[in-house]
Formats: sequence, structure tokens, C-alpha cells
Amino acid sequence: MEKKRVVIVGAGVSGLTVCKHLLELGCRPTVFEADTVLGGVWARAPACTELQTPRTMYQYSDFPWPDSVTEVFPNHRQVVAYLDAYTRHFGVLGCVRFGHRVVGMEYHGVGEQAMAAWEEWAGNGQAFGSGAGEWRLSVADADGHVETHKADFVVLCMGRFSGVPNIPTFPAGKGPEVFDGQVIHSMDYAKMGTSKAKEMIRGKRVTVVGYLKSALDIAAECAEVNGTAHPCTMVVRTKHWILPDYFAWGFHISKLYLNRFAELLIHKPGEGLLLSILTTLLTPLRWAFSKFAESYYSIPMRKHGMVPDHSLFQALAAATIAITPKDHYKRLEEGSIVLKKSKTFSFCKEGVVVEGEPSPVKSDVVIFGTGFNGDDKIKDMFTSEYFQSIAVGSESTTVPLYRECIHPKIPQLAVIGYSESIANMYTSDIRAKWLARFLDGGFRLPNVAAMQKDVLEWEKYMKRYSGRYFRRSSILILHTWYNDQLCRDMGCNPRRKKGFFSELFEVYGPGDYANLLSNSKPKEQ
Repeated sequence: MEKKRVVIVGAGVSGLTVCKHLLELGCRPTVFEADTVLGGVWARAPACTELQTPRTMYQYSDFPWPDSVTEVFPNHRQVVAYLDAYTRHFGVLGCVRFGHRVVGMEYHGVGEQAMAAWEEWAGNGQAFGSGAGEWRLSVADADGHVETHKADFVVLCMGRFSGVPNIPTFPAGKGPEVFDGQVIHSMDYAKMGTSKAKEMIRGKRVTVVGYLKSALDIAAECAEVNGTAHPCTMVVRTKHWILPDYFAWGFHISKLYLNRFAELLIHKPGEGLLLSILTTLLTPLRWAFSKFAESYYSIPMRKHGMVPDHSLFQALAAATIAITPKDHYKRLEEGSIVLKKSKTFSFCKEGVVVEGEPSPVKSDVVIFGTGFNGDDKIKDMFTSEYFQSIAVGSESTTVPLYRECIHPKIPQLAVIGYSESIANMYTSDIRAKWLARFLDGGFRLPNVAAMQKDVLEWEKYMKRYSGRYFRRSSILILHTWYNDQLCRDMGCNPRRKKGFFSELFEVYGPGDYANLLSNSKPKEQ
């Protein structure tokens, strides 16, 4: 594999670990990073941004956090420092070409009709296909000069939460164009850097639209800068489960939702008849677990009328929970953050018009914390209309990725880090191990029909438990079941704990998959 040309797009959490695992196999990939620094979304984040996942779950399996970091939820500067240390320790930095953006890619050597007719992925089920096809990537440098790079395999590691902002649409005369103030997206706010961002909001009436991670962090920063003199207004269109920590009544909720026993309470893709019957019998226990946790977390939410309409279980299934920034509820009490619940909103000259309010929310700055259109980012990578039409599925389907990594109909390409999970670093790490094993010839993929059937099984699960958020493709509450499948593909034993009770009730984390491939057996071809 050392002679194969592999290109990785993106030097964030996923791209760095893919590069590391390929280097260990003798392949030296090229990593194109549009930014001038590594870290992906972590490189550009508000000052108060911290991990949503405990430190011990958010790490690479073979690179623990340094002893100097003791916080349960390290801040974004500590995460960037950790990523920097990782790249230097494993020699990844030398593979990264900063300031180089992939603006398009085409597959050459095999026609689209021939590809569409393939029964085996890439023609033969192997990573590099028959050798007849290759990718040609158009790469622009900081000066706009475009060069063509050829690759035998491409790994897209661009993530879901960057690049293409999700901007709400408005009827004519009710959008930002009628507003006298400034309107930006959280992505633009993060790019400013801490000092410039704080200077922009200082002494201003700021309205933040949204109520998940980015919106909460920006509102916290506004409250810190302006206090009650200029309260930050949050327009909340959907109530979410915003948790202070992961302890409900002193009990860590991972024991309720994130171990193998908890997975017995959920219908799983490919589970078989006996497991299906057991899950049906245990379903009331899942309901009881959720009510137990909700009874605790809803206490401060109820005071502010913010208890969500959906269950905590569904929020975990869809990965739509968030950890509150420090003193969030204290700021609601003191009035430095004001919540306005409204399914819709629009603009006027003075600010934002929300439901049930007799007058507009007067604003100088409006910030959209409304997420990103990650699907567009993937589609726009391809110049082929055929690939654009199939790359991310449709609004009624999940993004069709086998093992959440490989599109059954797009050859010699993988997508790592796009679906939601318990901790993206942890999941990207084991996916990178799986991909490296595949590229090294450790196993072949099933035929296209079998891959598509598996994708539909996972889609059925996601629609069942994630509700309208099924397109997030979250594996959060089935992360161990999912990892088991990757382990079996690689020829590894998926049972990593010692003892029956540990296996059933302890939560799997990155450390359980350290040295995963050292004793693995190649899967029969």
C-alpha cells in the first residue's frame, strides 16, 4: 500500500487520526486543509467553548490526555493543544498542506454507466478497485491557483459542523435586508477570534437564534461581556435537553443509556429474532430509565418553561443534547440572558419579531446559531451530477454510508466523521483503524446489494428512535453494537472487557480499543 496515492480532505479530529493510522502501515497520505491551522471546528470556537463529552471519552485510543489536564470538560484551547501534540507525536504534521482547499473532484477511467452497473463495490470489493479508475482533485491554494492532484483513494474528513452555514429563509420584506443592524452566523462569529468577537458585542443588544451548542456558547459570552445592562436574547424555536452534567440524582446516566445492557433495550440493526423478543420485553425498563433521568433534569427547565416535548431518550438517540455553559441558569435568573420561545421569527427595522410578543425584540446584532448544511458540503465536492445526486441521499433517507463510512455506489472513497456518535474523536479513531485495515487488504466489502440492505437497516433504526433528527445518522446509544461490527470486519474480538458483569454494565470507551489490531486475524477473502 506504500505506493498508493491517498488523499485526505480535512485536518480536523477525523483527518488527523486517519492519517496517523495510514502512516503506521507505510502509506504517506496527503492531507489538504483549507484553513491555516489544524483542528477543524476546534480551531475556531468561542472562548467559553468546552467539550460536551467527558475527557476520558473524548480522546484517541492510543494517546491519553496529559496529566496536566484535569478538567472533566476541557476547553477548546486544551483540545487544540491535545490535537497538536497528537500530530507531532505521530508525525502527522508533515503530511498536512495548509491553505489548500479541494474545490472539486472527478472520477476518471470508468464511465458512470459502468459504475452504476457494478455488483461489487469499486468493481471488485477492494479498496483500490481494479486499478482502472482514479480520482482527480482540483485544489486551490491561498492565492487562488488551482492544481490537479491524482489519487487512488480519497477520504473526506470535513465534518458536519463547518463550512456551509444553515441560514433560515424568510418571506420577502421580512428577512435581514429590512434590519438596520448586523446579521451573522455563528461560524463568522467564531472566525473573528475572542478579542474581536467580544469587541463587536460589547455594549450591544444581541439576539441569538438557536438553543444548542453554538448558540448557548455565544449567549454565555454575551452575558459575560454585557451582563444585565444589555441582556442577550435567545430565540428558541425548539426546546432541547440542556444538561448541567451527566449525573441524575447522583447516578451517572451512562449506566442507563450507554452500556451493553442499555443496548438490550433497543431494537438493533441485524439483531435477530431472540434479541428482538428480549428487547420488546425490556422496553418498559427503557421508559422507566428515561423518566428517572428526566425527573431530575427537568427541574430547572420547568422553572423557565423549557422542558422539551420529546424524551431525553430520543434526544440521546439523535445526539441533540448539550451541556450547559457555566452559570447558564444563574444568568437566566439574573436576566443577563432572556429566552423568547417562538416557532417562527422574522426581521423588522428595529430587530426581531417573535410570536406572542407585542413589540419587536430590539437588536443591534443578530447571530444565527442555526447549524450547518453539511450535506451541501459533501455534494459540492463532486463535479459529476451523478455523484451529486446520490452522495447524501434525499430528505427522506439517511446519508447512505455503509458502516457510516463507505457509499455503496461511489468507488475508492470514504467519509469519516460525518455521522453523530457518543464522542466523535473516539468513534473517528476506531473508524480510522477500520479504514486502514480495509486499505491494507485486511478484508473485502460485501457486494453492493448487501451494503445497501445494511444501510437501510440502520436507517430504519435511526428513523425509529431519532424522530425528525434521523438524518443526523446518530449511533450514540448503539455505539458498542456499532463498534462490534467494525471489530468483526477487522478480525478482532469485539468483547474487550474482563468478566461478564463488566462486559454488560461498564461503558465502552477509547481505552478499550487501544492496540486493537495487534492480535487481529485477517478476515477470509
